[in-house]
Amino acid sequence: MFSIGDFARHGRVSVRMLRHYDAIGLLRPDRVDAATGYRFYEAGQLARLNRIVALKDLGFTLEQVRQILDDKVDSAELRGMLALRRAELEQRISGDRARLVQVETRLRIIEKEGVMPANDVVIKSIPAVRVAELTGVAGDFEPQSIGPVVGPLFEELCRRLEQAGIEPVGPSIAYYEERAGEDGSVLVHAAMPVAVELVAGHDFSIVDLPAVARAATVVHRGSMDDVLEPWQAMGRWIDANGYRSAGPAREVTLEYTEDPAGWVTELQEPVAAE
Repeated sequence: MFSIGDFARHGRVSVRMLRHYDAIGLLRPDRVDAATGYRFYEAGQLARLNRIVALKDLGFTLEQVRQILDDKVDSAELRGMLALRRAELEQRISGDRARLVQVETRLRIIEKEGVMPANDVVIKSIPAVRVAELTGVAGDFEPQSIGPVVGPLFEELCRRLEQAGIEPVGPSIAYYEERAGEDGSVLVHAAMPVAVELVAGHDFSIVDLPAVARAATVVHRGSMDDVLEPWQAMGRWIDANGYRSAGPAREVTLEYTEDPAGWVTELQEPVAAE
Protein backbone atom coordinates (compact mmCIF):
# COMPACT_ATOMS: atom_id res chain seq x y z
CA MET A 1 0.00 0.00 0.00
CA PHE A 2 1.35 3.43 -0.96
CA SER A 3 0.66 6.88 0.39
CA ILE A 4 -0.45 9.35 -2.24
CA GLY A 5 3.05 10.82 -2.32
CA ASP A 6 4.74 7.46 -2.84
CA PHE A 7 2.18 6.45 -5.48
CA ALA A 8 2.77 9.74 -7.32
CA ARG A 9 6.53 9.11 -7.25
CA HIS A 10 6.20 5.58 -8.62
CA GLY A 11 3.72 6.70 -11.25
CA ARG A 12 5.77 9.80 -12.15
CA VAL A 13 2.78 12.11 -11.79
CA SER A 14 1.92 14.93 -9.39
CA VAL A 15 -0.02 14.57 -6.16
CA ARG A 16 -2.27 17.37 -7.41
CA MET A 17 -3.10 15.28 -10.49
CA LEU A 18 -3.98 12.23 -8.36
CA ARG A 19 -6.27 14.35 -6.19
CA HIS A 20 -7.99 15.66 -9.33
CA TYR A 21 -8.45 12.14 -10.71
CA ASP A 22 -9.96 11.14 -7.38
CA ALA A 23 -12.29 14.15 -7.37
CA ILE A 24 -13.70 13.33 -10.80
CA GLY A 25 -13.88 9.61 -10.14
CA LEU A 26 -11.29 8.63 -12.72
CA LEU A 27 -8.84 6.99 -10.30
CA ARG A 28 -10.09 6.46 -6.75
CA PRO A 29 -7.66 5.55 -3.96
CA ASP A 30 -7.87 1.97 -2.77
CA ARG A 31 -8.49 3.24 0.75
CA VAL A 32 -9.01 6.56 2.52
CA ASP A 33 -8.24 6.82 6.22
CA ALA A 34 -11.46 7.92 7.91
CA ALA A 35 -9.67 9.79 10.66
CA THR A 36 -7.00 11.64 8.66
CA GLY A 37 -8.43 11.66 5.11
CA TYR A 38 -5.11 10.30 3.82
CA ARG A 39 -5.34 8.46 0.51
CA PHE A 40 -3.68 5.09 -0.03
CA TYR A 41 -3.13 3.23 -3.32
CA GLU A 42 -2.21 -0.30 -4.33
CA ALA A 43 0.57 -1.08 -6.81
CA GLY A 44 -1.99 -2.68 -9.13
CA GLN A 45 -3.55 0.74 -9.66
CA LEU A 46 -0.45 1.82 -11.58
CA ALA A 47 -1.87 -0.06 -14.57
CA ARG A 48 -4.94 2.20 -14.67
CA LEU A 49 -2.78 5.28 -14.06
CA ASN A 50 -0.53 4.36 -17.00
CA ARG A 51 -3.56 4.08 -19.27
CA ILE A 52 -4.96 7.40 -18.10
CA VAL A 53 -1.70 9.28 -18.65
CA ALA A 54 -0.98 7.65 -22.03
CA LEU A 55 -4.46 8.43 -23.35
CA LYS A 56 -4.42 11.98 -21.98
CA ASP A 57 -0.98 12.71 -23.44
CA LEU A 58 -2.23 11.53 -26.84
CA GLY A 59 -4.94 14.17 -26.78
CA PHE A 60 -7.98 12.37 -25.41
CA THR A 61 -10.12 14.38 -23.00
CA LEU A 62 -10.53 13.02 -19.48
CA GLU A 63 -14.16 12.20 -20.26
CA GLN A 64 -13.04 10.21 -23.32
CA VAL A 65 -10.42 8.48 -21.16
CA ARG A 66 -13.13 7.52 -18.67
CA GLN A 67 -15.33 6.06 -21.41
CA ILE A 68 -12.44 4.07 -22.86
CA LEU A 69 -11.45 2.62 -19.49
CA ASP A 70 -15.03 1.96 -18.40
CA ASP A 71 -15.52 -0.04 -21.61
CA LYS A 72 -12.74 -2.29 -20.33
CA VAL A 73 -10.68 -2.04 -23.49
CA ASP A 74 -8.04 -4.78 -23.50
CA SER A 75 -4.35 -4.08 -24.01
CA ALA A 76 -4.38 -5.06 -27.70
CA GLU A 77 -7.28 -2.73 -28.48
CA LEU A 78 -5.68 0.01 -26.41
CA ARG A 79 -2.39 -0.37 -28.26
CA GLY A 80 -4.24 -0.07 -31.58
CA MET A 81 -6.02 3.09 -30.40
CA LEU A 82 -2.78 4.59 -29.17
CA ALA A 83 -1.00 3.75 -32.43
CA LEU A 84 -3.75 5.44 -34.43
CA ARG A 85 -3.70 8.51 -32.20
CA ARG A 86 0.10 8.66 -32.37
CA ALA A 87 -0.06 8.63 -36.17
CA GLU A 88 -2.56 11.51 -36.09
CA LEU A 89 -0.30 13.52 -33.77
CA GLU A 90 2.77 12.81 -35.89
CA GLN A 91 0.89 14.03 -38.96
CA ARG A 92 -0.13 17.18 -37.10
CA ILE A 93 3.47 17.77 -35.97
CA SER A 94 4.68 17.29 -39.55
CA GLY A 95 2.12 19.84 -40.73
CA ASP A 96 3.19 22.30 -38.02
CA ARG A 97 6.82 21.92 -39.05
CA ALA A 98 5.91 22.56 -42.68
CA ARG A 99 4.01 25.69 -41.66
CA LEU A 100 7.02 26.89 -39.67
CA VAL A 101 9.20 26.46 -42.76
CA GLN A 102 6.77 28.61 -44.74
CA VAL A 103 6.65 31.25 -42.00
CA GLU A 104 10.45 31.44 -41.97
CA THR A 105 10.47 31.71 -45.77
CA ARG A 106 7.95 34.54 -45.76
CA LEU A 107 9.96 36.34 -43.06
CA ARG A 108 13.05 36.14 -45.29
CA ILE A 109 11.01 37.55 -48.17
CA ILE A 110 9.69 40.37 -45.96
CA GLU A 111 13.24 41.24 -44.91
CA LYS A 112 14.21 41.57 -48.59
CA GLU A 113 11.30 43.82 -49.56
CA GLY A 114 12.47 46.79 -51.59
CA VAL A 115 15.58 44.94 -52.77
CA MET A 116 15.69 43.63 -56.33
CA PRO A 117 15.95 39.83 -56.37
CA ALA A 118 19.45 38.48 -56.83
CA ASN A 119 18.26 35.27 -58.50
CA ASP A 120 19.66 34.81 -62.02
CA VAL A 121 16.51 34.94 -64.13
CA VAL A 122 17.04 33.84 -67.72
CA ILE A 123 14.59 34.34 -70.59
CA LYS A 124 14.61 31.40 -73.00
CA SER A 125 12.40 29.32 -75.28
CA ILE A 126 11.18 25.87 -74.26
CA PRO A 127 10.57 23.19 -76.92
CA ALA A 128 7.40 21.15 -77.08
CA VAL A 129 7.57 17.86 -75.22
CA ARG A 130 5.44 14.73 -75.15
CA VAL A 131 4.78 13.48 -71.63
CA ALA A 132 3.04 10.71 -69.77
CA GLU A 133 1.19 12.19 -66.84
CA LEU A 134 -1.12 11.64 -63.90
CA THR A 135 -3.19 14.37 -62.30
CA GLY A 136 -4.58 15.04 -58.85
CA VAL A 137 -6.20 17.84 -56.92
CA ALA A 138 -4.63 19.97 -54.18
CA GLY A 139 -6.61 22.29 -51.96
CA ASP A 140 -4.52 25.32 -52.87
CA PHE A 141 -1.07 26.46 -54.04
CA GLU A 142 0.59 26.24 -50.61
CA PRO A 143 3.61 23.89 -50.60
CA GLN A 144 2.12 21.81 -47.77
CA SER A 145 -0.94 21.26 -49.98
CA ILE A 146 0.96 20.55 -53.21
CA GLY A 147 3.67 18.27 -51.78
CA PRO A 148 1.43 15.47 -50.45
CA VAL A 149 -0.29 15.30 -53.86
CA VAL A 150 2.53 15.63 -56.38
CA GLY A 151 4.96 13.27 -54.63
CA PRO A 152 2.66 10.21 -54.66
CA LEU A 153 1.58 11.07 -58.23
CA PHE A 154 5.17 10.81 -59.46
CA GLU A 155 5.72 7.57 -57.54
CA GLU A 156 2.60 6.05 -59.07
CA LEU A 157 3.45 7.35 -62.56
CA CYS A 158 6.92 5.80 -62.43
CA ARG A 159 5.40 2.51 -61.31
CA ARG A 160 2.90 2.51 -64.18
CA LEU A 161 5.52 3.45 -66.76
CA GLU A 162 7.76 0.62 -65.61
CA GLN A 163 4.83 -1.77 -65.78
CA ALA A 164 4.12 -0.59 -69.35
CA GLY A 165 7.78 -1.00 -70.33
CA ILE A 166 8.16 2.72 -71.11
CA GLU A 167 11.41 4.48 -70.23
CA PRO A 168 11.28 8.23 -69.49
CA VAL A 169 13.48 10.24 -71.85
CA GLY A 170 13.90 13.40 -69.82
CA PRO A 171 13.54 15.02 -66.40
CA SER A 172 10.24 15.07 -64.54
CA ILE A 173 7.92 18.05 -64.98
CA ALA A 174 5.31 19.31 -62.54
CA TYR A 175 2.82 21.97 -63.51
CA TYR A 176 -0.30 23.35 -61.93
CA GLU A 177 -3.57 24.86 -63.06
CA GLU A 178 -6.21 26.60 -60.99
CA ARG A 179 -9.46 24.70 -61.33
CA ALA A 180 -12.67 26.35 -62.47
CA GLY A 181 -14.83 27.61 -59.63
CA GLU A 182 -14.17 29.62 -56.51
CA ASP A 183 -12.82 27.01 -54.08
CA GLY A 184 -9.20 27.81 -54.98
CA SER A 185 -8.28 24.17 -55.63
CA VAL A 186 -5.45 23.29 -57.99
CA LEU A 187 -5.10 20.61 -60.67
CA VAL A 188 -1.67 19.05 -60.14
CA HIS A 189 0.10 17.45 -63.13
CA ALA A 190 2.97 15.00 -62.58
CA ALA A 191 4.62 14.35 -65.95
CA MET A 192 7.57 12.45 -67.42
CA PRO A 193 8.85 12.97 -71.02
CA VAL A 194 8.35 9.86 -73.16
CA ALA A 195 8.99 8.83 -76.76
CA VAL A 196 5.80 6.94 -77.59
CA GLU A 197 2.91 7.27 -79.98
CA LEU A 198 -0.01 9.43 -78.94
CA VAL A 199 -2.44 6.55 -78.38
CA ALA A 200 -5.00 5.60 -75.78
CA GLY A 201 -5.05 2.39 -73.77
CA HIS A 202 -2.62 3.29 -71.02
CA ASP A 203 -3.57 3.82 -67.37
CA PHE A 204 -1.99 7.27 -67.63
CA SER A 205 -2.42 10.14 -70.08
CA ILE A 206 -0.10 10.90 -73.00
CA VAL A 207 -0.18 14.62 -73.84
CA ASP A 208 1.92 17.09 -75.78
CA LEU A 209 3.03 20.09 -73.75
CA PRO A 210 3.25 22.99 -76.20
CA ALA A 211 6.42 24.89 -76.94
CA VAL A 212 6.89 28.13 -75.03
CA ALA A 213 8.34 30.94 -77.13
CA ARG A 214 9.48 32.93 -74.13
CA ALA A 215 9.78 31.79 -70.51
CA ALA A 216 11.38 33.36 -67.47
CA THR A 217 13.47 30.66 -65.77
CA VAL A 218 15.49 30.37 -62.60
CA VAL A 219 17.32 27.43 -61.01
CA HIS A 220 16.30 26.51 -57.47
CA ARG A 221 18.58 24.35 -55.36
CA GLY A 222 17.18 22.46 -52.39
CA SER A 223 13.86 21.18 -51.11
CA MET A 224 10.65 22.23 -52.79
CA ASP A 225 9.46 23.27 -49.33
CA ASP A 226 11.67 26.33 -49.93
CA VAL A 227 10.40 27.12 -53.44
CA LEU A 228 8.21 30.03 -52.32
CA GLU A 229 11.11 32.49 -52.20
CA PRO A 230 12.45 31.93 -55.75
CA TRP A 231 8.92 31.89 -57.20
CA GLN A 232 8.16 35.25 -55.57
CA ALA A 233 11.53 36.61 -56.65
CA MET A 234 10.74 35.59 -60.22
CA GLY A 235 7.33 37.26 -59.95
CA ARG A 236 8.94 40.53 -58.91
CA TRP A 237 11.49 40.22 -61.74
CA ILE A 238 8.75 39.60 -64.31
CA ASP A 239 6.81 42.64 -63.17
CA ALA A 240 9.89 44.89 -62.95
CA ASN A 241 11.01 43.96 -66.47
CA GLY A 242 7.75 44.66 -68.27
CA TYR A 243 6.45 41.11 -68.64
CA ARG A 244 3.27 39.33 -67.59
CA SER A 245 2.55 35.65 -66.98
CA ALA A 246 1.30 33.86 -70.07
CA GLY A 247 0.50 30.28 -69.11
CA PRO A 248 0.93 27.55 -66.50
CA ALA A 249 4.32 27.57 -64.84
CA ARG A 250 6.43 24.40 -64.77
CA GLU A 251 8.91 22.88 -62.32
CA VAL A 252 11.49 20.72 -64.08
CA THR A 253 13.65 18.44 -61.91
CA LEU A 254 17.23 18.65 -63.16
CA GLU A 255 18.79 16.64 -60.33
CA TYR A 256 17.09 14.34 -57.84
CA THR A 257 18.75 12.89 -54.73
CA GLU A 258 17.52 11.01 -51.68
CA ASP A 259 18.26 14.12 -49.63
CA PRO A 260 15.99 17.00 -50.74
CA ALA A 261 18.82 19.42 -49.99
CA GLY A 262 20.51 18.13 -53.15
CA TRP A 263 17.57 18.69 -55.49
CA VAL A 264 18.06 21.03 -58.45
CA THR A 265 14.88 22.33 -60.08
CA GLU A 266 14.37 24.78 -62.92
CA LEU A 267 11.34 27.01 -62.45
CA GLN A 268 9.80 28.02 -65.80
CA GLU A 269 7.10 30.63 -66.24
CA PRO A 270 5.79 31.50 -69.74
CA VAL A 271 5.79 35.29 -70.18
CA ALA A 272 4.69 37.89 -72.71
CA ALA A 273 5.51 41.57 -73.03
CA GLU A 274 3.02 43.94 -71.38
